[in-house]
Amino acid sequence: MFKRDLDAERQWNTLLLTIETEISKKPKDLNEILFLIGVQELGRGAQRFSKEEKQDLMHIAICKVLSLAGYYELEGQDKEGWPHWKLIKKLPHFDLLEQEKLLKSHVIEYFEKEYGWVIFTSPIGETESDN
Repeated sequence: MFKRDLDAERQWNTLLLTIETEISKKPKDLNEILFLIGVQELGRGAQRFSKEEKQDLMHIAICKVLSLAGYYELEGQDKEGWPHWKLIKKLPHFDLLEQEKLLKSHVIEYFEKEYGWVIFTSPIGETESDN
């Protein structure tokens, strides 16, 4: 594993622990975090969603996090208040692993920008007090 991949994995695990601290539940995976972001971006709070609405929420989240890199732009909201996004820059052709890495890195950036969280990890063998 490359150092940058190891660093990215550490940041991801730090994010999972930070979310767990905030909501008292550790998200299982990227999809669960995307769902949470989608709910947050919809702005209606916790409620029951249909299967189709859950898919729409994940789409909202993907567009939101990829908008940070200039791939999507918010067009507006429909009459029910659901956000609609426009693709403004072609997405790179990645395999599934690379797609997941791209999304994870932008999910981390989302929490840093939207919530001011600092997702920092120390190099192997170092602790915060060593720095």
